[in-house]
Amino acid sequence: MTETAPQGARPSLRRRLMATLLVPMLALLAVAGVVIYRTVLDFDHKEHDRALLDTARSVGALMDAQGRTGPLSEGVRYLLSYDIEGQSYFIVRSARHGVLGNTAEYPAAGPQPVAGGPPLLFDATVGEQPVRAVALRFHPRAEPEDTIDVTMAETLQGRERLAREVLSVILMLATLLSLGLLLLVWTGVALGLRSLRPLLEGLRQRERQSGPHLDPLTDADVPKEILPLTSTIDALFRRLRETRDVQEHFIADAAHQLRTPLAGLLLHVERARATQDPVEARAALEQIAQLSTRAARTSNQLLSLMRAQADGETHEADGPVDLAALAVEAVSRRVPDGLRAGVDLGYQGPADGAVVDGHAAALRDMLDNLIDNAMLYAGRGHSVTVSVGKVESGWMELAVEDDGPGVPGLFLHRLGERFFRVPGSPSGGSGLGLAIVRRIAERHHARLRFLQGLRGGLRVCVALPTHPGAA
Repeated sequence: MTETAPQGARPSLRRRLMATLLVPMLALLAVAGVVIYRTVLDFDHKEHDRALLDTARSVGALMDAQGRTGPLSEGVRYLLSYDIEGQSYFIVRSARHGVLGNTAEYPAAGPQPVAGGPPLLFDATVGEQPVRAVALRFHPRAEPEDTIDVTMAETLQGRERLAREVLSVILMLATLLSLGLLLLVWTGVALGLRSLRPLLEGLRQRERQSGPHLDPLTDADVPKEILPLTSTIDALFRRLRETRDVQEHFIADAAHQLRTPLAGLLLHVERARATQDPVEARAALEQIAQLSTRAARTSNQLLSLMRAQADGETHEADGPVDLAALAVEAVSRRVPDGLRAGVDLGYQGPADGAVVDGHAAALRDMLDNLIDNAMLYAGRGHSVTVSVGKVESGWMELAVEDDGPGVPGLFLHRLGERFFRVPGSPSGGSGLGLAIVRRIAERHHARLRFLQGLRGGLRVCVALPTHPGAA
């Protein structure tokens, strides 16, 4: 017994869509946040470095414009050490006059720039505090033979403060964007799933209606994304319609074919009950036996036709079948039936090696119906020949031919129709044997032909495709 999963344990399409959309979008948002954060910090570092460089160049330009290499004034010292965001350090050193000015603490000597060359930026420490420093070297105009080194540094508090501010802004924006994305995705998924409502409502209406409604679901309003689902359901409905049609046809055919022999059985049973004459009673029993045999044969043929119709759309050829060996076995099995019917039943062709694509049970059923039909309509004193041979490349032909009265050419095209019997045919037939043969041939994509035999009877030819792996 199948247990139904509780509602909470069922997978949710909405949750799957949300996860499928949100997880990549949030990951992309996180990557974008990291990239923006690093870009802003890099820009901030460059701006701070540019300001530090400008200050160092301004000090050098100021000293060079004054035309002296004496100690720095207190005003200049104050301006150089002032930093609104942290602490600044500097040292100005002359190769000839020594230190011209400095803060109490100053950065250790870093890379040595070239006089007149570009300033050099580097990371340094003042005490144990990390700083960003710049070094500049030039020749003063007052003493061209002298060199002055200007080294300036600033703490990183301003940069770190900006980094915190940028990070807080990015986190706030990321949170707002995440909530916005969540709302948008939720709304989009809800609107997208709303397109399924007409389909679900159509199914509910079918459920409320009486009787089976197996019309196709797919129409112009079905979104193409769920078209595979509706197409699969339509295919299932088509199978159900076919099964229902087969069952309805079977019921109608059974009622049509069994009504007469059953009515005859009742009639002869009453006849046997009513008579006291042993001869009359025996004749009634003979009629009952014949009608019972006819009803049994008709029932078997109806079941065979139902199987052929039900399997025709659901099965392709199942594999290699040795058609010659199958024919030899069928003829050998039916020889006693031929002797009782006074029909010479024989076989022509190879004993094996004629391998075709097919279903062995269905092909055996087809061959039995061909032999039954030939023996019934050929009649006592005639012969029936089963043959197997290759007719062309890739095709093997099974033929059943009799030398009986045959079928007029006017009716050949109607052979294979359900319940069709050639006018003037001997009694006992139901008109189902060749219909079964036609249905099985269609199932195997075979070529079925009804021809007038070379000896005056009927020749039925079934050409089947050979198996690809057969030699």
